[in-house]
Amino acid sequence: MGPELLTVEEMGRADRLTIEGAAGRPAIPGSALMEAAGAAIVDAILTRWTRRPTLVLCGPGNNGGDGWVVARLLTIHGWPVRVASLVDPAGLSGDASEAARRWEGPVERIGEGGDAPVDLPGDAALVVDALFGAGLARPVEGAAAAVLEAVAARGVPVVAVDVPSGVDGNTGAVRGTAMPAGVTVTFFRKKPGHVLLPGRELAGIVRVAEIGIPDSVLDILRPAAAENVPALWQAALPRPRPGDHKYTRGHVLIPGGARMTGASRLAAQAARRIGAGLVSILAPDSALAIYAAGPPGLLVTPIETWDEELADPRRNAVLVGPGLGVGEEARSRALSAAKAGKALVLDADGLTAFADAPDALFAALGPSSVLTPHEGEFARLFGSSVRDGADKLARARSAAARSGAVLLLKGADTVIAAPDGRAVINANAPPWLATAGSGDVLAGLVVGLLAQGMPAFESAAAAAWIHGAAASAFGPGLIAEDLIDGVPSVLAGVYEPEAENTERGC
Repeated sequence: MGPELLTVEEMGRADRLTIEGAAGRPAIPGSALMEAAGAAIVDAILTRWTRRPTLVLCGPGNNGGDGWVVARLLTIHGWPVRVASLVDPAGLSGDASEAARRWEGPVERIGEGGDAPVDLPGDAALVVDALFGAGLARPVEGAAAAVLEAVAARGVPVVAVDVPSGVDGNTGAVRGTAMPAGVTVTFFRKKPGHVLLPGRELAGIVRVAEIGIPDSVLDILRPAAAENVPALWQAALPRPRPGDHKYTRGHVLIPGGARMTGASRLAAQAARRIGAGLVSILAPDSALAIYAAGPPGLLVTPIETWDEELADPRRNAVLVGPGLGVGEEARSRALSAAKAGKALVLDADGLTAFADAPDALFAALGPSSVLTPHEGEFARLFGSSVRDGADKLARARSAAARSGAVLLLKGADTVIAAPDGRAVINANAPPWLATAGSGDVLAGLVVGLLAQGMPAFESAAAAAWIHGAAASAFGPGLIAEDLIDGVPSVLAGVYEPEAENTERGC
């Protein structure tokens, strides 16, 4: 399946286009799509569990309709199945009504006669959650919430249909309550809520099933969001050519601070490792000796030469922020680099320095600018945070449009957004990335790719994925320096398909 992420509304259109035959393929009845969805869920169950007593929870919509199909098909396979419905099956309509009508077993009612949920006897060894789909519009409460909480408390394995009930498919947020699933089966393409937190954790293993929706609907939908994978930026990733030399591979400038010298040194080493031909740290006199004692391939220059360095067109990319300190120096370095037309990455102190004057920064930024805030820096610069309730994808897109720069909003579910509305969500970051200096390494990777001529959006997406892949490959015990050392093997894996094709004469 492709990396495209479909909103709830886009997925609804994909269904309708398929049913109407408007995507260049013969029309497929909605009942056939529902039958295929149920079969896909059953296949996921049969490949993971042996026969066992199963409780299928059905809701009022098409998500519940999928549950009725699952119950019938599992019974055909000889599984003992109970069905509990949130609504009277006689009140269902459309394809869900037909699916319920084909179920020949008894039906228990959730909350019938009050708010007490359906009883969960000791032999219920698997639960299929088909209560609410991704388009849930209000918090789960009452009997439905009670049954979700009861299942979660019991620790019974759960298979969720589309998304775990209570999870917003567009944002990953929990509406009221939600129980974690071991496996979630969704259809055609993932939704943003499958990769944004907390939805990603609640969904468990996400299996994307083909149910008959043709890929041609994507040409009509033109989704603007995707899960970050190498296929999206691999073609733009810089590859040294036989005639290249250090000057053709770009020259990065990083102003270094007087106290936290490690931050800019980590960023510089990352920029070199990702392929920048030269990297210079411009250091204050008080710390010049510290920087000069670093790796021999790193150039160190007095900060007094800043204007002279910027005037050289070969110095084509600048990173402002790591270890620099918050104040006028960070602001002046950033603005002068932007005025000189350099590709620019602003991180850490380079962002916080503009907390009281963000519009002055945004007015100076160009299409080759990347901002890399964590949530705290984002709130200081854009005046909103995750606590304000707006979803992460929407906030990143809004910030990118406002600033005119590519926005890399960091976290376990990093979002990279472009001013034109494109966005990718990076989901390969392991928890051991939460260590000092890892953000400096990420900023260095971004600026190193920019220096080699990679476009800003692709640079940010590639850097985030390579950063996560290097951390995953190393494993527990990771420190920031390990990320840098892990970059070459990750790059080799990304380059490998092209190398194989070259060897085969393709």
